[in-house]
Amino acid sequence: MKVVIASLATDEFLGDLRTSFPDVTFETADTEDERKLRIKDADVLLGFPSPDVFRAADQLRWIQSPGTGINGILDFPDLLNSDVVLTNCRGPHAAPMADHAIGMMVNLAHHTREIFEDQKAHRWNAGGYNPRMVELAGSTMGILALGDIGMAVARRAHGFGMEVYGVDKQPISAPEIKEAWGPERLDELIGISDWFVVTAPLTAETEGSIDRRRIGLLKQGAYVIVVSRGKIIDEDALIDGLRSGRIAGAGLDVTAVEPLPSDSPLWDLQNLIISPHVSAMTPEMWDGRRQIFKENLRRFLANEPFLYVCDKRAGY
Repeated sequence: MKVVIASLATDEFLGDLRTSFPDVTFETADTEDERKLRIKDADVLLGFPSPDVFRAADQLRWIQSPGTGINGILDFPDLLNSDVVLTNCRGPHAAPMADHAIGMMVNLAHHTREIFEDQKAHRWNAGGYNPRMVELAGSTMGILALGDIGMAVARRAHGFGMEVYGVDKQPISAPEIKEAWGPERLDELIGISDWFVVTAPLTAETEGSIDRRRIGLLKQGAYVIVVSRGKIIDEDALIDGLRSGRIAGAGLDVTAVEPLPSDSPLWDLQNLIISPHVSAMTPEMWDGRRQIFKENLRRFLANEPFLYVCDKRAGY
Protein backbone atom coordinates (compact mmCIF):
# COMPACT_ATOMS: atom_id res chain seq x y z
CA MET A 1 0.00 0.00 0.00
CA LYS A 2 1.44 3.36 -1.05
CA VAL A 3 0.19 6.78 -0.04
CA VAL A 4 1.39 10.02 -1.62
CA ILE A 5 1.27 13.04 0.69
CA ALA A 6 0.99 16.19 -1.43
CA SER A 7 -0.61 18.41 1.20
CA LEU A 8 -0.76 18.96 4.97
CA ALA A 9 2.69 17.40 5.40
CA THR A 10 4.72 18.12 8.52
CA ASP A 11 7.52 16.04 10.04
CA GLU A 12 5.34 15.38 13.09
CA PHE A 13 2.36 14.28 10.98
CA LEU A 14 4.44 12.01 8.78
CA GLY A 15 6.04 10.45 11.85
CA ASP A 16 2.60 9.85 13.34
CA LEU A 17 1.34 8.22 10.14
CA ARG A 18 4.37 5.94 9.84
CA THR A 19 4.05 4.87 13.47
CA SER A 20 0.30 4.31 13.23
CA PHE A 21 0.42 2.48 9.87
CA PRO A 22 3.78 0.64 9.73
CA ASP A 23 2.77 -1.48 6.73
CA VAL A 24 2.00 1.54 4.55
CA THR A 25 4.59 3.36 2.45
CA PHE A 26 4.28 7.14 2.67
CA GLU A 27 5.99 9.41 0.15
CA THR A 28 5.81 13.18 0.03
CA ALA A 29 5.45 15.07 -3.24
CA ASP A 30 5.90 18.83 -3.08
CA THR A 31 6.17 19.64 -6.79
CA GLU A 32 4.15 18.76 -9.87
CA ASP A 33 6.98 16.62 -11.25
CA GLU A 34 7.29 14.72 -7.97
CA ARG A 35 3.56 14.08 -7.93
CA LYS A 36 3.52 12.77 -11.50
CA LEU A 37 6.40 10.44 -10.67
CA ARG A 38 5.18 9.15 -7.32
CA ILE A 39 1.48 8.84 -8.12
CA LYS A 40 2.11 6.14 -10.73
CA ASP A 41 1.96 3.19 -8.31
CA ALA A 42 0.10 4.91 -5.47
CA ASP A 43 -3.19 3.71 -4.02
CA VAL A 44 -4.00 6.92 -2.12
CA LEU A 45 -3.37 10.63 -2.59
CA LEU A 46 -3.67 13.28 0.10
CA GLY A 47 -3.99 16.40 -2.02
CA PHE A 48 -5.99 17.51 -5.04
CA PRO A 49 -4.28 16.38 -8.27
CA SER A 50 -3.91 18.30 -11.48
CA PRO A 51 -5.27 16.53 -14.58
CA ASP A 52 -1.73 15.55 -15.58
CA VAL A 53 -1.02 14.04 -12.16
CA PHE A 54 -4.30 12.14 -12.18
CA ARG A 55 -3.62 10.73 -15.64
CA ALA A 56 -0.20 9.53 -14.45
CA ALA A 57 -1.79 7.28 -11.81
CA ASP A 58 -2.13 3.60 -12.66
CA GLN A 59 -3.84 2.25 -9.55
CA LEU A 60 -5.19 5.18 -7.58
CA ARG A 61 -8.30 4.27 -5.59
CA TRP A 62 -8.91 7.16 -3.21
CA ILE A 63 -8.18 10.88 -3.06
CA GLN A 64 -8.48 12.82 0.19
CA SER A 65 -8.96 16.48 -0.65
CA PRO A 66 -7.05 18.55 1.93
CA GLY A 67 -9.85 21.12 2.01
CA THR A 68 -13.60 21.31 1.75
CA GLY A 69 -14.46 22.89 -1.60
CA ILE A 70 -14.17 20.68 -4.68
CA ASN A 71 -15.79 23.16 -7.06
CA GLY A 72 -13.33 22.39 -9.86
CA ILE A 73 -14.44 18.77 -10.10
CA LEU A 74 -17.08 19.37 -12.79
CA ASP A 75 -14.32 20.66 -15.08
CA PHE A 76 -12.19 17.56 -14.43
CA PRO A 77 -13.87 14.83 -16.51
CA ASP A 78 -11.16 12.20 -16.00
CA LEU A 79 -11.67 12.23 -12.25
CA LEU A 80 -15.39 12.92 -12.48
CA ASN A 81 -16.00 9.82 -14.59
CA SER A 82 -13.59 7.56 -12.72
CA ASP A 83 -14.23 5.08 -9.91
CA VAL A 84 -11.75 6.87 -7.67
CA VAL A 85 -13.42 7.85 -4.39
CA LEU A 86 -13.09 11.51 -3.40
CA THR A 87 -13.42 12.58 0.21
CA ASN A 88 -12.97 16.01 1.73
CA CYS A 89 -12.12 17.54 5.10
CA ARG A 90 -15.51 18.77 6.14
CA GLY A 91 -15.86 20.29 9.59
CA PRO A 92 -12.65 21.79 11.03
CA HIS A 93 -12.97 24.96 8.97
CA ALA A 94 -16.46 25.85 10.20
CA ALA A 95 -15.67 27.40 13.59
CA PRO A 96 -12.87 29.75 12.46
CA MET A 97 -14.79 30.77 9.35
CA ALA A 98 -17.85 31.58 11.44
CA ASP A 99 -15.67 33.55 13.88
CA HIS A 100 -14.26 35.48 10.92
CA ALA A 101 -17.72 36.24 9.51
CA ILE A 102 -18.94 37.54 12.86
CA GLY A 103 -15.72 39.50 13.28
CA MET A 104 -16.31 41.22 9.96
CA MET A 105 -19.86 42.03 11.04
CA VAL A 106 -18.78 43.59 14.33
CA ASN A 107 -16.09 45.59 12.55
CA LEU A 108 -18.60 46.91 10.01
CA ALA A 109 -21.23 47.64 12.65
CA HIS A 110 -18.79 49.60 14.82
CA HIS A 111 -16.65 51.17 12.06
CA THR A 112 -13.45 49.86 13.60
CA ARG A 113 -11.55 50.38 10.34
CA GLU A 114 -12.11 54.13 10.75
CA ILE A 115 -11.41 53.91 14.47
CA PHE A 116 -8.00 52.36 13.77
CA GLU A 117 -7.24 55.18 11.33
CA ASP A 118 -8.17 57.70 14.01
CA GLN A 119 -5.92 55.87 16.45
CA LYS A 120 -2.97 56.03 14.05
CA ALA A 121 -3.60 59.74 13.56
CA HIS A 122 -3.89 60.32 17.35
CA ARG A 123 -7.37 61.71 16.70
CA TRP A 124 -10.16 61.58 19.34
CA ASN A 125 -13.19 61.60 17.03
CA ALA A 126 -16.07 60.61 19.31
CA GLY A 127 -18.60 62.68 17.41
CA GLY A 128 -17.71 61.02 14.12
CA TYR A 129 -19.40 57.75 15.05
CA ASN A 130 -22.66 58.97 16.55
CA PRO A 131 -25.22 57.72 15.46
CA ARG A 132 -23.56 55.64 12.73
CA MET A 133 -22.94 52.46 14.69
CA VAL A 134 -25.55 49.71 14.53
CA GLU A 135 -26.49 46.92 16.94
CA LEU A 136 -26.55 43.28 15.95
CA ALA A 137 -29.18 42.37 18.54
CA GLY A 138 -32.65 42.49 17.05
CA SER A 139 -31.44 42.51 13.46
CA THR A 140 -32.15 39.79 10.92
CA MET A 141 -29.54 37.53 9.41
CA GLY A 142 -30.16 35.51 6.24
CA ILE A 143 -27.75 32.67 5.48
CA LEU A 144 -27.34 31.06 2.08
CA ALA A 145 -26.59 27.37 2.86
CA LEU A 146 -26.92 25.85 6.30
CA GLY A 147 -24.06 23.39 6.17
CA ASP A 148 -21.27 23.29 8.73
CA ILE A 149 -20.22 26.89 8.13
CA GLY A 150 -23.73 28.28 7.90
CA MET A 151 -24.82 26.58 11.12
CA ALA A 152 -21.70 27.76 12.94
CA VAL A 153 -22.50 31.33 11.84
CA ALA A 154 -26.12 30.86 12.91
CA ARG A 155 -25.15 29.73 16.40
CA ARG A 156 -22.94 32.76 16.89
CA ALA A 157 -25.50 35.18 15.46
CA HIS A 158 -28.17 33.70 17.73
CA GLY A 159 -25.88 34.38 20.66
CA PHE A 160 -25.79 38.04 19.62
CA GLY A 161 -29.57 38.17 19.79
CA MET A 162 -30.15 38.15 16.04
CA GLU A 163 -33.10 36.51 14.28
CA VAL A 164 -31.62 33.95 11.91
CA TYR A 165 -33.23 32.63 8.73
CA GLY A 166 -31.67 30.38 6.15
CA VAL A 167 -32.03 28.75 2.76
CA ASP A 168 -30.79 25.24 2.10
CA LYS A 169 -31.57 22.33 -0.20
CA GLN A 170 -32.07 20.06 2.82
CA PRO A 171 -34.83 20.49 5.43
CA ILE A 172 -33.23 21.84 8.60
CA SER A 173 -34.57 22.42 12.09
CA ALA A 174 -32.36 23.92 14.79
CA PRO A 175 -32.99 26.14 17.80
CA GLU A 176 -30.71 28.83 16.38
CA ILE A 177 -32.74 29.10 13.17
CA LYS A 178 -36.07 30.89 13.28
CA GLU A 179 -37.01 29.45 9.88
CA ALA A 180 -35.19 27.48 7.19
CA TRP A 181 -36.56 27.57 3.65
CA GLY A 182 -35.90 25.82 0.38
CA PRO A 183 -33.96 27.49 -2.47
CA GLU A 184 -37.23 28.69 -4.05
CA ARG A 185 -37.47 31.29 -1.24
CA LEU A 186 -33.99 32.75 -1.70
CA ASP A 187 -35.39 36.06 -2.98
CA GLU A 188 -37.52 36.35 0.16
CA LEU A 189 -34.52 35.58 2.36
CA ILE A 190 -32.46 38.31 0.72
CA GLY A 191 -35.31 40.79 1.07
CA ILE A 192 -35.65 40.37 4.85
CA SER A 193 -31.94 40.32 5.68
CA ASP A 194 -30.16 43.09 7.50
CA TRP A 195 -27.10 40.88 7.23
CA PHE A 196 -26.91 38.49 4.26
CA VAL A 197 -24.22 35.81 4.64
CA VAL A 198 -23.03 33.52 1.84
CA THR A 199 -21.64 30.19 3.05
CA ALA A 200 -22.65 28.01 0.07
CA PRO A 201 -20.25 25.83 -1.92
CA LEU A 202 -19.56 26.83 -5.50
CA THR A 203 -21.59 24.57 -7.79
CA ALA A 204 -23.33 24.91 -11.13
CA GLU A 205 -26.42 25.99 -9.19
CA THR A 206 -24.78 28.57 -6.93
CA GLU A 207 -22.30 30.17 -9.34
CA GLY A 208 -23.56 33.66 -10.12
CA SER A 209 -26.78 33.03 -8.19
CA ILE A 210 -26.48 36.29 -6.22
CA ASP A 211 -26.73 38.35 -9.37
CA ARG A 212 -27.54 42.01 -9.92
CA ARG A 213 -31.28 41.39 -9.66
CA ARG A 214 -30.94 39.65 -6.32
CA ILE A 215 -28.52 42.24 -4.98
CA GLY A 216 -31.22 44.75 -5.87
CA LEU A 217 -33.56 42.93 -3.47
CA LEU A 218 -31.42 43.80 -0.45
CA LYS A 219 -32.81 46.30 2.02
CA GLN A 220 -31.54 49.85 2.02
CA GLY A 221 -28.61 49.76 4.44
CA ALA A 222 -28.15 45.98 4.43
CA TYR A 223 -24.76 44.29 4.82
CA VAL A 224 -23.26 41.39 2.84
CA ILE A 225 -20.70 38.85 4.09
CA VAL A 226 -19.16 36.23 1.75
CA VAL A 227 -16.85 33.57 3.18
CA SER A 228 -17.28 30.54 0.89
CA ARG A 229 -16.65 31.32 -2.79
CA GLY A 230 -16.43 34.65 -4.57
CA LYS A 231 -17.97 33.53 -7.86
CA ILE A 232 -21.36 33.14 -6.19
CA ILE A 233 -21.92 36.91 -6.09
CA ASP A 234 -21.90 39.55 -8.83
CA GLU A 235 -18.99 41.73 -7.71
CA ASP A 236 -19.81 44.58 -10.09
CA ALA A 237 -23.32 44.83 -8.70
CA LEU A 238 -21.96 44.65 -5.15
CA ILE A 239 -19.51 47.46 -5.93
CA ASP A 240 -22.33 49.63 -7.30
CA GLY A 241 -24.42 49.01 -4.18
CA LEU A 242 -21.52 49.85 -1.87
CA ARG A 243 -20.59 52.99 -3.78
CA SER A 244 -24.14 54.28 -3.73
CA GLY A 245 -24.53 53.53 -0.02
CA ARG A 246 -27.60 51.38 -0.63
CA ILE A 247 -25.51 48.51 0.75
CA ALA A 248 -24.07 49.81 4.02
CA GLY A 249 -21.07 47.53 4.07
CA ALA A 250 -19.64 44.19 3.05
CA GLY A 251 -17.00 41.69 4.10
CA LEU A 252 -15.32 39.41 1.56
CA ASP A 253 -12.92 36.64 2.50
CA VAL A 254 -13.16 35.36 -1.06
CA THR A 255 -13.28 36.99 -4.49
CA ALA A 256 -14.09 35.80 -7.99
CA VAL A 257 -10.41 36.06 -9.00
CA GLU A 258 -7.77 35.14 -6.45
CA PRO A 259 -5.36 36.67 -5.72
CA LEU A 260 -7.46 39.81 -6.14
CA PRO A 261 -5.77 41.96 -8.83
CA SER A 262 -4.13 45.09 -7.47
CA ASP A 263 -6.23 47.26 -9.79
CA SER A 264 -9.57 45.85 -8.63
CA PRO A 265 -11.97 48.59 -7.50
CA LEU A 266 -12.84 46.42 -4.51
CA TRP A 267 -9.64 47.48 -2.76
CA ASP A 268 -10.63 51.14 -2.53
CA LEU A 269 -14.15 50.85 -1.10
CA GLN A 270 -14.19 52.33 2.37
CA ASN A 271 -17.23 50.31 3.43
CA LEU A 272 -15.70 46.96 2.42
CA ILE A 273 -13.43 44.65 4.41
CA ILE A 274 -11.30 42.29 2.33
CA SER A 275 -9.34 39.36 3.74
CA PRO A 276 -7.26 37.09 1.45
CA HIS A 277 -9.17 33.79 1.78
CA VAL A 278 -7.74 33.18 5.25
CA SER A 279 -10.82 32.87 7.44
CA ALA A 280 -10.15 29.22 8.32
CA MET A 281 -6.39 29.38 8.80
CA THR A 282 -5.97 28.33 12.42
CA PRO A 283 -3.66 25.62 13.79
CA GLU A 284 -6.73 23.78 15.05
CA MET A 285 -8.19 23.69 11.55
CA TRP A 286 -5.01 22.26 10.00
CA ASP A 287 -4.73 19.62 12.71
CA GLY A 288 -8.40 18.75 12.27
CA ARG A 289 -7.86 18.11 8.57
CA ARG A 290 -4.89 15.87 9.29
CA GLN A 291 -6.91 13.85 11.78
CA ILE A 292 -9.71 13.36 9.24
CA PHE A 293 -7.21 11.91 6.78
CA LYS A 294 -5.71 9.66 9.45
CA GLU A 295 -9.14 8.33 10.42
CA ASN A 296 -10.13 7.81 6.78
CA LEU A 297 -6.90 5.95 6.13
CA ARG A 298 -7.66 3.67 9.07
CA ARG A 299 -11.12 3.08 7.60
CA PHE A 300 -9.68 2.45 4.13
CA LEU A 301 -7.31 -0.20 5.45
CA ALA A 302 -10.10 -1.78 7.53
CA ASN A 303 -12.54 -1.71 4.59
CA GLU A 304 -14.94 0.53 6.55
CA PRO A 305 -17.03 3.40 5.13
CA PHE A 306 -15.19 6.70 4.69
CA LEU A 307 -16.01 9.95 6.41
CA TYR A 308 -17.14 12.78 4.12
CA VAL A 309 -17.48 11.12 0.72
CA CYS A 310 -18.10 13.78 -1.94
CA ASP A 311 -20.76 13.62 -4.62
CA LYS A 312 -18.45 14.33 -7.55
CA ARG A 313 -21.28 15.24 -9.91
CA ALA A 314 -22.95 17.56 -7.44
CA GLY A 315 -19.61 19.25 -6.75
CA TYR A 316 -19.59 18.96 -2.95
